[in-house]
Amino acid sequence: MWPGQAMSLKVNQIIHHEKSKYQDVLVFESSDHGMVLVLDNVIQCTERDEFSYQEMITHLAMNSHPNPEKVLVIGGGDGGVLREVVKHASVKEATLCDIDEAVIRVSKKYLPGMAIGFQHPNAHTHVGDGFEFLKNRQNEFDVIITDSSDPEGPAESLFQKPYFELLKSALREGGVITTQAENQWLHLNLIADLKKSCKEVFPVAEYAYTTIPTYPSGQIGFMVCSKDASANVREPLRTWSAEEEQKLCRYYNQDIHRASFVLPNFARQKLGN
Repeated sequence: MWPGQAMSLKVNQIIHHEKSKYQDVLVFESSDHGMVLVLDNVIQCTERDEFSYQEMITHLAMNSHPNPEKVLVIGGGDGGVLREVVKHASVKEATLCDIDEAVIRVSKKYLPGMAIGFQHPNAHTHVGDGFEFLKNRQNEFDVIITDSSDPEGPAESLFQKPYFELLKSALREGGVITTQAENQWLHLNLIADLKKSCKEVFPVAEYAYTTIPTYPSGQIGFMVCSKDASANVREPLRTWSAEEEQKLCRYYNQDIHRASFVLPNFARQKLGN
């Protein structure tokens, strides 16, 4: 997928491998990164660094909403985002919709530290297509988080304008979304198109990013959008105390929230941040 470059992990043993209805699903034990989930030959998460992605895609949105009670996760079958969502005391209902039951099943068995989110009493799971799931939803959710794989195969529709229009209609007034938005070193043109689509749908649309060693070029980005034209998603609307941050998060904090929107010049010029 990335001509001219590669990142390698040492494999201790293959733990699980199957062809689901939608994709190739592989779990292996690595020498230094713990269990690793791979979909269609692309690393999705490792036990060593998954928290930087899960925390950022979740809390950038959750802490940009004044009182998130009803939350939807599209994708995220490993359970990591769900784990982060239910850390917020305001959440009364968290629904996860993933198209591939195999990812959910395999994660529950081999990635328990992430899949613990499924066990929360306020968590609900729906196996199905996120695009179809959203078609019948109107003004229902405070926050929607799209934890998708790359814009190829089963996740392709989740990077296009009609999907963002569905997201907007499914949000309540003042609702916030985050969506996985690729890497500024590798996909700057794609990110620019994605931001343009988001800006055509949402009055507020900003690009942020996090560092994560096992993703291509060591980082991944997010689009953070709000239905509230006066919202400033760059500044956390709700915060934990420093003690709570230390207890609840290994990566995210108030300062990281703000800093994640500060882009290098080459990306800033392309994205207009």
